[in-house]
This record gives sequence, structure tokens and C-alpha cells, in this order.
Amino acid sequence: MNKLVIGVLGLQGAVTEHIKQIESTGNIGITIKKPEQLAEIDGLVLPGGESTTMRKLIDRYGFLDPLKQFSAQQKPIFGTCAGMVLVANELSDSSDAHLQLMDVRVKRNAFGRQKDSFEAELDVKGLEIPYKAVFIRAPYIEYAGDNVEILASYEDRIVAARQGHILASAFHPELTNDVRFVQLFVNMVSESKKVILK
Repeated sequence: MNKLVIGVLGLQGAVTEHIKQIESTGNIGITIKKPEQLAEIDGLVLPGGESTTMRKLIDRYGFLDPLKQFSAQQKPIFGTCAGMVLVANELSDSSDAHLQLMDVRVKRNAFGRQKDSFEAELDVKGLEIPYKAVFIRAPYIEYAGDNVEILASYEDRIVAARQGHILASAFHPELTNDVRFVQLFVNMVSESKKVILK
């Protein structure tokens, strides 16, 4: 089996932890520091961090249009926590949405500040056993369009969803030893590559 090459945007956030999880699925994880590296990968993770800072770095290093072009090629993108904020079409507390790749409205820091971080067991669509998720200054999805598949909710708030080649989670899968959620993304990348190769 050919290994997939999955990049992690390396501007801010838990990059190393994501790389380790990708590698634990038997695939290749690389840190993306330059826009031209996007041509080398089959899928991309936008890690957690601070979304406003990440957007400034995306602009500073010339990533905005290349990221949109990457998405336009239908290559899978997985936004975790701040990454979920980056892919949203709308933000509830700002008129400045970022990549606008997913038909959702996201509320930032919706579960409180750093001290309000918590873990919760979630029923995730596609996973048979509940998944223990780590939430840190987490956002959630306030509104999801008709084409958005809701994968998990916590206290009636949407915390994981998929729309086509875009996956988003409010929690940090890279901070657990459970690779099942990351495997969902790996499966998306694998299916996408088969389609592209046809």
C-alpha cells in the first residue's frame, strides 16, 4: 500500500503531536512551512492555536490563496479547534471569516477560557465506541448548512462535522492516544486520492 502524505500547517499550534498521530496510522506526516509544499501532500491539517494569530501568519507567509486553491482541488482539509474557525464560512462574533471553505457559522472560545478546558466522551458518527475528546478554549458550530454532516455534538452544540472534503472538530484529537478520529481523516484522504488518480 502506498503511504499517504499528510501535511500539518506549521505556523502555530500542536504541529508535532499531529505529525505523530498521522505517522501512527502508518502514513507520512510533514510540517508545511511554505506554500509550495502544498503540492507535495495528499491532505492537510490546520491545527489548533489562536485563530487570529494564525490568520496573520497565513497572510504574512502568503498561504491564503494557496490554501483556497488546495481546497478547490478537492484535497481533504482537517481543521481542529482554531482550524475549525479558519475553515468556517461565518464567525458569530466577527465579520471577518478566514478561508470560508465550510457552510458553518462558528462561535469562538465558546466553552470558556483556558482554565475551562475539559474532557468529554462523545458519540461520534463512524466510531463504534465513545471517543474521549479534549476541549481547550474550544469553539463550536452554531449553524450548519444542509450539505454539512454532523458527526458529534456536546450538550446540543455541534463539535465535529464534515462537508465533502472538509472535516472540522472543536476538540484536539492530537492530544489523546486514541487515533480513531484522525483515522477518519486519513480515510477521507485515501478515498480522495483514489478519485484523483482515476
